[in-house]
Amino acid sequence: MEINIEYVEQDAEYEGNKVMENIKHRILVLSGKGGVGKSTIAANLAVWLSIEGKNVGLLDIDIHGPSIPKLLNLDGRAVQAEGNKIKPILYNDTLKIMSIGFLLRNESNALIWRGPMKHNVIKQFITDVSWGNLDYLVIDCPPGTGDEPLSIVQLLGAAQTQNDAPGDSLRKADGALIVTTPQQLAVIDVKKCITFCRQVNLPLLGVIENMSGFVCPHCNRRTDIFKADGGKQMTTDLNVPFLGSIPLDSAMVAACDSGRPLICFDSQSPTAQALKDAFELLLRPDKQIQINKEAQNKMRIAIPVTDGKLSAHFGHCRQFAIIDADSNSKTIKSQELVDAPAHEPGALPKWLAGLQVELIIAAGMGQRAQQLFAQNNINVVVGASDNTPQELALQYLTGQLQSGENICDH
Repeated sequence: MEINIEYVEQDAEYEGNKVMENIKHRILVLSGKGGVGKSTIAANLAVWLSIEGKNVGLLDIDIHGPSIPKLLNLDGRAVQAEGNKIKPILYNDTLKIMSIGFLLRNESNALIWRGPMKHNVIKQFITDVSWGNLDYLVIDCPPGTGDEPLSIVQLLGAAQTQNDAPGDSLRKADGALIVTTPQQLAVIDVKKCITFCRQVNLPLLGVIENMSGFVCPHCNRRTDIFKADGGKQMTTDLNVPFLGSIPLDSAMVAACDSGRPLICFDSQSPTAQALKDAFELLLRPDKQIQINKEAQNKMRIAIPVTDGKLSAHFGHCRQFAIIDADSNSKTIKSQELVDAPAHEPGALPKWLAGLQVELIIAAGMGQRAQQLFAQNNINVVVGASDNTPQELALQYLTGQLQSGENICDH
């Protein structure tokens, strides 16, 4: 079936109004640049909502690079007519899919279209597709802030009731979920996405930081391929909700290639759980507020350990006690003993920063080492006396930690 792509001016009586009345929630998935996993996140979100028992539509409006058919193993499928409507492709009983990819005779075909043609086909994806009654419509937008994101915001905004004021129209979409990666190049571009949303009055539902560190499947050691927490820090600076970090995972590649989103391909994996946690925060702002409050009080402390007590030789200790504490209640939430990396200049600051450590309690430490930790936003307390990590952490939290001479001040 072919779609008429001739540009038509928007009708005075916009048919999208009637379509949108049957869709409870509309979520746009945006990114500042390509290659950050935006379509993968959109596909996993739609499938997760479907697994949760919701009626879901997934609309791929990436006209020049549609990814959804491949990600869901639907490439090669063709849409059919249903009366005067287009029948979307079914992924399962509760998930309907529409993409320009279903309308291409060959997946190598290039669509060389200008803005008006793209606007019209996106409009037809809303008005001429038999979406039916949906709990959620997830819209996978192409990277950037060009024609397609602007068109979908305008078209969703046109679906307003007679009681809406003119300025209320763009609020008809629930908002935007923005996907980034930690590296600065992506963060710079995602800031433009946030500015775009604010300029068109589109609510910001939150940011997901994808590809956030790699956890080795053999030794479980985390390596930050990009700058640690680049996306998270950006959300703090711009006052945008942070939904979570999704680590790099080889299973994600296998899931995409097989056409089965990771959320069901390997549902028990840490990465799948990170996705579920982020999606739950997306749909439950009350939970997000509670987690943000808890995060404000959370403190992670690292203490070098030898034979169960504070190590006198910081740089050469083989283990660290990593303690998560609540600075408000002055309590310890968890404690874990981890092996230190091989002793090399500058290795410990990067390693502990990757573990999100905020404070080190040590017997002694050289000035150069303290400067490196300061550069990684880690505070250092030196001169602590011989004691167990738990007791030292409790003493610090309650203001009773006695610090003496720095035994390694060189």
